[in-house]
Amino acid sequence: MIDDDSRFQGTVEVRERHRFDAAALCTYLEERLSDFQGPITLRQFKGGQSNPTYLLDTPSQRYVLRRKPPGKLLPKAHMVEREFRVMSALKTTAVPVPQTYWCCEDPEVIGTAFFLMEFLEGRIFWSSDLPQLDRTDRRTYFNAMNDTISALHSVDYTRVGLSGYGREGSYISRQLNVWTRQYRASETELISEMERLIEWLPIALPDNDETSIVHGDFRLDNLVFHPSDCKILGVLDWELSTLGHPLVDFAYHCLPYRLPKSIFNGMRGRDLESLGLPSEHEYIGRYCENTGRDGIEHFDYYVIFSLFRLAAIAQGIRGRLRDGTAASAQAAQMASYVRPLAAEACNLIDAS
Repeated sequence: MIDDDSRFQGTVEVRERHRFDAAALCTYLEERLSDFQGPITLRQFKGGQSNPTYLLDTPSQRYVLRRKPPGKLLPKAHMVEREFRVMSALKTTAVPVPQTYWCCEDPEVIGTAFFLMEFLEGRIFWSSDLPQLDRTDRRTYFNAMNDTISALHSVDYTRVGLSGYGREGSYISRQLNVWTRQYRASETELISEMERLIEWLPIALPDNDETSIVHGDFRLDNLVFHPSDCKILGVLDWELSTLGHPLVDFAYHCLPYRLPKSIFNGMRGRDLESLGLPSEHEYIGRYCENTGRDGIEHFDYYVIFSLFRLAAIAQGIRGRLRDGTAASAQAAQMASYVRPLAAEACNLIDAS
């Protein structure tokens, strides 16, 4: 969830601390991919808070290279190998993903593990209200997002070879432990709202469990749309994907409905009908219809948990800023949202 800002779009020269030996990479890929031939030209995508991502140009084709950042990393973070695995598995499903070509876990090649995938020529939108589109088209794009996350949660993960991609059951309680640890590992100051959430969330945990593939960061700007219509060509950024609770994944996806414009350009309080956008109630209804549900109990809890997790992710970026390992030039903006996100979650507790 990133603000609509041209600073996040397109590419720049590779940042100094993210540079590597392009000639060595070219030689490595030519030896392993029959259709790959250099020379190569590298640019770095502006967006992305976690794993540095590069546009790789060759005389015959464009690719995307995604790698772990250099430097000290949090445990189990920046798992590009998992991104490669899940995208490769989903290629045979109704979930649109880029073609994957190669994964290298050897840090000797370019300094960290990386993978190579297809470059999708399309549009990425950064603002939830889709100001670039005509009012009459916006609902169709929202429907495409809804249908895609519904398709993901309907995938038979055993059939596509992902039965061991994560643990089945107890997803929320395990995630609470994970994100509390991650938050503590990058903590820079005492935030009372985060302390309250760390205490409240385990106590209020609903007795409701199910398992599907979850993306973990399913949001508008992680989707590549067709250049001229509402078709989604690919879902990007699978770093946080695992086997988990689909309703948590969906609640996170719905956070723009619950956030004010001052936080990630949220839509709370805006006249959605005049914008041509579905209400949260309508959006949830379509998801339920797509996935065969009568409704969603405990939705506010899933939203509160999602706000906590997003705050912990932002704190991780804040910690990487402190340590000098943040991947994006706009990381400071993301890091500034830790306390406001936690406050929004606490407000929702008070209102429920």
